[in-house]
Amino acid sequence: MNVIIDLCIVPIGVGVSVSEYVTACHRVLERCGLKTELHAYGTNIEGEWDTVFAAVKRCHEVVHEMGAPRITTTIKLGTRIDRDQTMADKVESVQRKLREPASE
Repeated sequence: MNVIIDLCIVPIGVGVSVSEYVTACHRVLERCGLKTELHAYGTNIEGEWDTVFAAVKRCHEVVHEMGAPRITTTIKLGTRIDRDQTMADKVESVQRKLREPASE
């Protein structure tokens, strides 16, 4: 089953800046061959359920290996079985509606 998730991994006890940890996780996701879209407060990821969640687990392992004693993670996810849908499909649907005149 395919899944689209919004992932935000926050290492605790490592100081204020977390960009090096985000970078490490992004590299994990790339190595897993997952489609990703980085945004200001997380990463959208799409792929096969088991692959996505194995990658999330690996991100936790890598961040701990980098010295983070604690991690808090927020995940929002969605699946659908009525048709295939990608992250790009979801964004394009809204963008298409934004191009239409607004009804008052």
